[in-house]
Amino acid sequence: QHLHVVAVQVAHALDHLDRALRVNLDNLRARDLKAIALRQLGRVRDAEALLRETLALDPLDAWARRLLGETPGCDRQVTLDLALDFARAGLFREALALLADTPAAVSSPASAAVEPPPVKLPDASLGTEPLVHYYRAWLCHLLGDKRAQRRHLAAAAKASPDFCFPARLEEIAILEQAIVAEPRDARAPFYLGHLLYDRRRHREAIACWERAVKLDPRNAIAWRNLGIARFNILQRPADARAAYEKAFAAAPRDARLLYERDQLWKRLGEKPEKRLAELDRHPRLVRSRDDLSLERCALLNRLGRPDQALRLLHRRTFQPWEGGEGQALGQHRQTHLALGRRAYRKKEFAVAVVHFTRALEAPPSLGEASHLLANRSDVHYWLGCAQAKTGDRDGARAHWTLAAEFKGDFQGMSVRAFSEMTYYSALAARQLGCAAAATRLFRALLRHARHLAHAPATIDYFATSLPTMLLFDDDLPARQRTTALFLEAQARLGLGQRAAARKLLREVLRRDPNHALAADLLAP
Repeated sequence: QHLHVVAVQVAHALDHLDRALRVNLDNLRARDLKAIALRQLGRVRDAEALLRETLALDPLDAWARRLLGETPGCDRQVTLDLALDFARAGLFREALALLADTPAAVSSPASAAVEPPPVKLPDASLGTEPLVHYYRAWLCHLLGDKRAQRRHLAAAAKASPDFCFPARLEEIAILEQAIVAEPRDARAPFYLGHLLYDRRRHREAIACWERAVKLDPRNAIAWRNLGIARFNILQRPADARAAYEKAFAAAPRDARLLYERDQLWKRLGEKPEKRLAELDRHPRLVRSRDDLSLERCALLNRLGRPDQALRLLHRRTFQPWEGGEGQALGQHRQTHLALGRRAYRKKEFAVAVVHFTRALEAPPSLGEASHLLANRSDVHYWLGCAQAKTGDRDGARAHWTLAAEFKGDFQGMSVRAFSEMTYYSALAARQLGCAAAATRLFRALLRHARHLAHAPATIDYFATSLPTMLLFDDDLPARQRTTALFLEAQARLGLGQRAAARKLLREVLRRDPNHALAADLLAP
């Protein structure tokens, strides 16, 4: 009687599949399901013929190859997809056999000889081992085999978590069932948090990661994820910082965690002295990453130690990375500008000329060069000043002219009418004897700064700071206000309003202690 009921159900399924194939004959999943139904009705030859027709349509159909008894040669991710195909059809034992290392029994009404042997899973499929065990546990739960379920859950909890990123909607249910079945497992909520966060179910993801670190406080990645989520989603920066402290304490050899924690410190306004001291406690980690090395270089320049920054730049060949464009070149320029200004103050004008000239160059070790539209008026202004002191008036005028005549600036893949370089264009015009033109430019910069302070903040204007937003959300209005204050300080300094300018510069540094340009202008 049971077999009769099953046969009737399979016949109904076959009817629905035939209807589906009438409107889409190339629906591979419907064709494969029809082959399974035909087999379960004992029509083995019809099933085989249909599967071979399917492979003629698509030789890469792994399910059809599996049903024909072939080894599809697919990786673990495709094998997991096939297991879900079987499970959706209610063929839990077949799905389990697919994922097993040894053949499993087949419990369909058709002959067991119809079902192919299980597929060996390639060892090269990174990050899938925990998921394979969770899938097996889930299937055993559906089959009522509690002992096997516990065995697979234990194996999943012990499997390496490296590169494990669940992505299928079905895996939400699989991992949720694992949490219910084994509440002490710290890995299932960890993985589930990844998937939920990716699906923008942020607060549920945070709850999963909180559970994961409660069960396993040594999980550095879970702490790291909590740090990002607490900052970006919950807007609790102090808790985000605490999470990163625990992440780095759990994995003190992870250079990426050191970099991300430093970026968080920077975003929270930590003093550059403390940031540099912390980086100097981990020299090997800093040397292992370009971004960390450049952060250290920027801090050395910010704290008036450009000679050390220069040694760092000379020892390294940089590889530009997406989101870090222009950073190596920027630090090279800032380092030589700082060294040139130091030499200029000491009246070592020939040495200053060398450094300012090098600031215009882009050594091959940087891996990048300046954009043709990038404004380098600050370097040309200072190089003109140094050449004038050495008696090279023609050279000085040439560089001052380049600075004075450069219009706008190219930053963050967009052209701006005004930037931090406008100040140096006006100074160069003044050196050329065009005092009225310089005053007009300073006043235009002041008007722009006042407008910017109240204008809506947009990503386009702050594209140059976008790399800093790849990890932690930024307060664009606050950053724009800081930029406006700095531009106003430059304008007032150029107009001779030194007291007002210095007050504005101190406010910029209060808002952003790592603002190198403000620190340079405020230095005696």
